[in-house]
Amino acid sequence: MSKSFKILVVDDELIIRESLIGWLEKAGHEVDAAEGGYAALEMLGEKEYDLVFLDMRLPDLGGLEVLKHSKASRPQTMVVMITAYGSVGNAVEAMKHGANDYLMKPFEPEQLVLLVEKLLTQKKIIDENIMLRDQMAARIRYQDLVGSSASMQRLFAFIEEVADVDSPVLLRGETGTGKELVAKAIHARSGRRYGPFIPINCGAFAENLLESELFGHEEGSFTGAMRAKKGRVEMATGGTLFLDEIGEVPLKMQVDLLRVLQEKKFHRVGGNREISVDFRLISATHRDLAEEMAKGHFRQDFYFRLNVIEIEVPPLRLHKEDIPLLTQHFLQKLRKETNKPVTGIQDEALVLLRSYDWPGNVRELENALERAIVLSKSDRLRKDDFAFLFRTAGQEQDIAPQSLKDMERKHIDQILKGCGGNISRAATILEINRATLHNKIKKYGLQAHE
Repeated sequence: MSKSFKILVVDDELIIRESLIGWLEKAGHEVDAAEGGYAALEMLGEKEYDLVFLDMRLPDLGGLEVLKHSKASRPQTMVVMITAYGSVGNAVEAMKHGANDYLMKPFEPEQLVLLVEKLLTQKKIIDENIMLRDQMAARIRYQDLVGSSASMQRLFAFIEEVADVDSPVLLRGETGTGKELVAKAIHARSGRRYGPFIPINCGAFAENLLESELFGHEEGSFTGAMRAKKGRVEMATGGTLFLDEIGEVPLKMQVDLLRVLQEKKFHRVGGNREISVDFRLISATHRDLAEEMAKGHFRQDFYFRLNVIEIEVPPLRLHKEDIPLLTQHFLQKLRKETNKPVTGIQDEALVLLRSYDWPGNVRELENALERAIVLSKSDRLRKDDFAFLFRTAGQEQDIAPQSLKDMERKHIDQILKGCGGNISRAATILEINRATLHNKIKKYGLQAHE
């Protein structure tokens, strides 16, 4: 026999226990025994068995109850019910509750050996299927990134390749492609994974506030600085600092960050004490930094310091074959968050999602699914649940807008509806700041919420 089982025999009759132990050990298996249901449950809680021979009738706790507890706590453990002639109905009932087979008393050693061989073969097939499923899941999901397409598989492989080196990484990609998830995946696979992952969106702060967020400040360094505060640079020591939207960093601060990267030292705002830091830098941008350098908006020395390793994160329109996988991933997540009983999506709706170009990429897909789930009247998402994605002038055959102002109003309205009225999400997709979007919403009389 190529493999032996860890087997538990549960029977209150000594002669049955000893017979089973003798035959099974002779066949090369590791065998333990219990004479009652409670003792069996205790042993099942302490040790993982491949197979349990379980008598239907026990003096303290019935075999059916032991079976139910066993399958609840150890569903992978195979169970064979031992039953007397005339009690086959009970054994059949037990199989409805998860028993794998039954053995009728009296039985012969040959009968027992054949049954164990059959179960051993079944277990081998089950284990191989679990392994194949796990391998497939690993290929389509990498940390929190999902995708089986060639472009995503290349991305996963590249992350694996660069994760363990400490060189700076620059992530390039459109808004909503999942650059922060890529940064988290790099951190999670790196030698710094037990250190902190500290993100900051450099485009979300005014220049004076960004300086304080990055470098911290000392008490009294400016109006409102009531106490000293650590910045993100200092907080990232021992881990990874993720600078999202690095293209929004002002020129003066690029100089300060360059010094930190070169010397691994800095001062808090209003402070004289030099603080040493040790972190791995990952930055991200949706901008063309070469073009920004040509315009004088981005320092060349800073760019080359950031861009030691460059990773391009593909837009969703270039790997639409991942949309079904992403949709299932988000459905599982959003079901819990929205508490809505949506169990799936119709094929026609998936075809529709694959026909859309997703200018907001994976983030827009997630937002669209959330909106569809919240508003859906069915337990499966339908094509009509995504009609809002196509409410543009051309696709609804409306009268074409006659001015740039009309086109802007219609476009902003479409994005706001696609984001469920969420201003932060819409501003990110439109690549403008929240204040600008607020002004345009007010100007055009559009509907939104915070």
